[in-house]
Amino acid sequence: MLVAAYIGLTSEPLELGALIAHVRTNACGAIVTFLGVARETSAGDERPVDGLSYEAYATTALPEMQKIAEEAEARFGPIGIALVHRTGALALGEASIAIAVAAPHRGPAFDACEYAIDEVKKRVDVWKREHYTDGATSWRANA
Repeated sequence: MLVAAYIGLTSEPLELGALIAHVRTNACGAIVTFLGVARETSAGDERPVDGLSYEAYATTALPEMQKIAEEAEARFGPIGIALVHRTGALALGEASIAIAVAAPHRGPAFDACEYAIDEVKKRVDVWKREHYTDGATSWRANA
């Protein structure tokens, strides 16, 4: 691994620049980032959303995130990866997840970043609740 994985859960706003700084090295020619942000509607449901909230079970979520980082390196070669998920209340436009991947070349960086977000959505114990403008709420599936 070029850089040790940085994994986290936080109730604070996500700082993409800090994640990039964590994975950046002179051995890397590519840094790819992903931000998942709260939007005003969700797929398959056109009710207007005015915010989200996330809950996570850190005891299982953090080790699973670490496994995903290790799998990404095993699949895509030497990489540095930072992967942080937000918890608590988010307004529209705020980032719920941030990923930064550094690699010697862009292909593996893109592939590892896509792999990481796809696997987090499938496997990590983080739950999303949508808050609608009419006052209703709904838990949404991760996948």
